[in-house]
Amino acid sequence: MFANLETNRLALKCIDRGDRDFVFEEFQNDFINRYLYDEEPMTDISQADRLIDFYTMTEPRKQNRWVIIDKTTNTKLGTCGFHLWNPDKKEAEIGFELMEQYNGKGYMLEAIEAILEFARHKMKVERINAIAYIENKNCIKLLERLRFIKVGEEETQFRGQIYLHNIYALKI
Repeated sequence: MFANLETNRLALKCIDRGDRDFVFEEFQNDFINRYLYDEEPMTDISQADRLIDFYTMTEPRKQNRWVIIDKTTNTKLGTCGFHLWNPDKKEAEIGFELMEQYNGKGYMLEAIEAILEFARHKMKVERINAIAYIENKNCIKLLERLRFIKVGEEETQFRGQIYLHNIYALKI
């Protein structure tokens, strides 16, 4: 069901074992991990393998992750995708990360618009949820630009501290 996607500038490739070095690089990166309060930064390549295994389980599955690739340079820029997909409720949760040097160029907006269309037409999703740490201004700005609406807040406990997150939703 999950397929590779394309936009004007980007190829969105379903993650696979060939992406393990990039996934490891991405999820050990301090910029990427700055606002992720659910998992420690990766310290071993086997953690990248486990993450890829999760997103490539045999279908039907409730999650998918795409690697965002610049089509002109073939450079991997980040990842995005869905997890917690509930076909019965017609909703899913979105997640995305972009390496720091590619921020501010519209790549993530372009990628998210493409996967939202995929969710609407192929997954038959009517609501997309997103959770963003309250100090992650770039993420919040992107969600609001995509017309996500803040619908609540939640506290996450991580490393013995409490972190406040905003919950957003988009009806598609």
